[in-house]
Parts: sequence; C-alpha cells; structure tokens
Amino acid sequence: MSENKFDFAIIGGGIVGAATFYKMQSAFPEKKIILIEKEDILADHQTGHNSGVIHSGLYYTPGSLKAENCVKGRHELVAFAAAHNIDYDVCGKVVAAVDKSELPFMDKIFQNGLANNTEGIEKIGPEQIREIEPHVKSIGGIWVPCTGIIDFRSTTSKLAEIAQAKNEKSTIVLGEEALSFETLGNQTTITTTKTKYIASRLIFCGGLQADRLAKKDQVPLKEKVIGFRGDYYELTEQARHKVRNLIYPVPNPEFPFLGVHFTRMTNGEIECGPNAVFTFKREGYGKTDFNLKDTANALGYGGTWKFFFNNIGFGIKEYRRAFSKRLFLKTLQRLIPELEMDDLKPGRSGVRAMLMNTKGDTKDDFRIEFTDHSIHVLNAPSPAATACLAIGGQITDMAKKHFDL
Repeated sequence: MSENKFDFAIIGGGIVGAATFYKMQSAFPEKKIILIEKEDILADHQTGHNSGVIHSGLYYTPGSLKAENCVKGRHELVAFAAAHNIDYDVCGKVVAAVDKSELPFMDKIFQNGLANNTEGIEKIGPEQIREIEPHVKSIGGIWVPCTGIIDFRSTTSKLAEIAQAKNEKSTIVLGEEALSFETLGNQTTITTTKTKYIASRLIFCGGLQADRLAKKDQVPLKEKVIGFRGDYYELTEQARHKVRNLIYPVPNPEFPFLGVHFTRMTNGEIECGPNAVFTFKREGYGKTDFNLKDTANALGYGGTWKFFFNNIGFGIKEYRRAFSKRLFLKTLQRLIPELEMDDLKPGRSGVRAMLMNTKGDTKDDFRIEFTDHSIHVLNAPSPAATACLAIGGQITDMAKKHFDL
C-alpha cells in the first residue's frame, strides 16, 4: 500500500489542476504527488472545449483575483509556451462598438485595462479598426495587442509531463473518478472507481464538479455550480479571410458573459461564438443532452430561478439563437455585415462552470478556500485558463502557509 501513499493528491486534470501540479512539484520536488483525473485524457472538459484565447485583463475589476492572476498568468503562460514549443500567437484583438449606447461601457473596460496594466491598449476609430479587421463595421473600439491564442490542451499535457518528470515517485492517474474522501488524523483515504489512495493533503481543481467535491470533503458551501453551454459555428474555408485574428463586441454589463465573438484558432480555423444557455447536463456538449441528477440539482436551487428571472430576456434570446442558425448569423452580422449563411458551418460546444450564489449572481471573483487538510478551487471561470500558472502559484503559496511546508 506504500506505493499508494502520497504527500499531496490533486483532484482534477484540467489546466488549473495541471498547472497546480507543475507549481507544487517545482516548489517541492521531494514531495510525492498524485494527479487524479476521471476522464481517460487530461483537459477533456472546460479546458479542451474553450476558445483558446489568451486574455489580456481588460474586463476584470482592478484589484480582483481575476485581474491580478490574469495579467500575471498571461505573462507566465506566454513564456511557458515559447519555452516548450506550444502553438500560440500573441496576435491582438479588437473590441468593436457598433452603437453609441455601447460607448460608456467601452470606456469603463478601457479604464479597467489601464488600471490592470494591460499593455499597449488604445482607443481607435472605425478607420483603424478597418485597417486591422477590414470586414468589421463599427463606430470605434479598443485595440488590445497583448491578447493572443494558444493550444490549451497541449499546454495542459506539457505542464503535467514536466511536473511528473520532477519526481519519479509522483504519478498521473487517468480514468478514475474520486468517489469519497475519509480523513482520519493527518491522512485522507481517497476511494476512486478503481482503487484507494492515501494523501496527507488534498487540492481540488474540479471545475464543473467543484461544489460536489467540496461537499464530499465536508466543506460547507451554500452556492452551487451551474453549467452554461456555449455553442460555436466555424467559418467555412472560403469565408475565413473575413476574420484575421480576434474580434469581440462590447459586452453587455447586465449579462455575465462576453458576447458572441470571432476567434482565429492556432490551427487557422475561425470560430464564431459562443452563446450561453443553461445546460441540462453539466458535462453535456450536445444541444439536447440531459442528465436527471444535474437537472434536478440545478432546478432545485433557488439561485438558479433568480438568475432566470433576472435574465429572462437574455435567456430567451440565447435559447432561440442556440437552435437557429439564422439568428446566430444575425448576431454575427452586427460586427461583420457581409457574412452569409453559407459562410457558417456547425462547430463544437463547451460548458462553463459558474458558481452561482443564492441571489442568482454568477459575477463572483475567483474563489479558493482551504481547510485543515485541503484546498478547494471553488470558482475558476474565464480567464482561469489564461491565469492557470498564477492560480497554481497562489495555491502553492497557500499550501506553504497553511500546511506549514
């Protein structure tokens, strides 16, 4: 059984879990660490289904964990990608306003960007936007040169690979779901779908399952994770020339998502999306996917209904757009009017984990809490992938302080 004993167990093999493994093993090369992932590959949920954007820090409240970790993590992420031959490109993006009503909030996020030391940002006019993105029609916007694109799946794999190589006794376990945790003294027994492991300390990076894992670890948590699916279209090959890099709308401040945008991926494809609809299955990527437990869990929570009530107009529009290519195209045409139906083909989908409070608010900051034996990443929505190395560093600092390492 000694081979199944570890100093640390990290639960969850998305990019935050892998970055935490990397940071912890770098700080404590002598510690024996296990990373447990329930899927057969790493990064198979939020990390592997997002748009691959290296975020700049433009949108986040100055002084927040999102703002600080995004900016710090972005620099670390780009340096890591460059050092390890991971596909990335700091290509820049435009945030384009199409209506005068958007200008006050555009000014606000611009000031956020300045406060967050988002380097190189500037307000630009419609002619300058046309120079950068010739097919965009706007009344002006923001140029954000430090935004980029990256392959997050490859990044996750490389982080885990390097971490594991730092200690031959450390290991990565795939295809095992952590079912229960029993703490006795300074040791916790982790029962998975295949075996048992013992760890002195645990770090939970469970993403879509963060609240359920916290409950299993006896952490009192009032909030619940609610999943929102985002659907993408892709531009057909003959239409890709209409988007050079990244094009974003000015987000609506009353809705907790950034809006449908255009993203050039590292493989050259152009994604359009995502929308945002309540999902009836936390890890369901199809439009009709359904899980009774997930649905009952979400709809039995008062915060979900308050969110629906507070955002009913947006919600109806998002659902209609999810099932109507014509309505999706109409939204895209606000930024690129010359797009046509034949320019779009169905793309992939992703699911965001949003920790929703009892009032139906999902706009909470990153949230990481600790107990006497564990650390829980309870809320890490976008820009968590960009910020992963900074989050991993923060968790490592917490472990040093609270576990007397």
